[in-house]
Amino acid sequence: MPKFDFCLPTNGKAVPAGPEWLHEIKFDGYRLRVERDGNRVRLITRGGYDWAKRFPWIVDAALKNRRSQFVIDGEAVILSINGTSDFNALHSRKQNHEVQLCAFDVLAMDGEDLRGLPLSKRKTNLERLLRGRSDGIFVNPFEQGAIGPDLLRAACDIGLEGLVSKRGDRPYRGGRSKDWIKVKNRQHHAFDRVMEAKA
Repeated sequence: MPKFDFCLPTNGKAVPAGPEWLHEIKFDGYRLRVERDGNRVRLITRGGYDWAKRFPWIVDAALKNRRSQFVIDGEAVILSINGTSDFNALHSRKQNHEVQLCAFDVLAMDGEDLRGLPLSKRKTNLERLLRGRSDGIFVNPFEQGAIGPDLLRAACDIGLEGLVSKRGDRPYRGGRSKDWIKVKNRQHHAFDRVMEAKA
């Protein structure tokens, strides 16, 4: 299997609204790459650690998929009853059995490296990979085009962390990317954590 590096969003102050942009809700969790190769599943963090033993629900969901080789990019989250992510519950590690993956990209499937495809095509492949699959991994929905700024307002109103907007016509590249723009809800507690870290 080839080496994979995470694509990292650039922080932005405004949501881009052009037709080529896809907008996703930003859940508050841990970035994670799910790598399945036959009967082996690894959950790789941004720091390069394998958290497969920590999050068994994600591993089980990956193993139940009919395809035996794939790499999914996403966010490990615990969802509250209202559908928002609960970072404190995730961070406490007391509910690791409830952690699932919010999947937003597929980088490889059936031995084929998909990173050179535009994001819109990778999204189609991700939907196909996870269609009708068992709980533990779910697809992060997205909206396209000028709706982005309205979507951010709605996300802020219900207490979500913010939005990540991505160019639908671009390939996947490791490292910091201006094709992915993250705009945060300044009222969200995740924004406070960033401010504390900078202080």
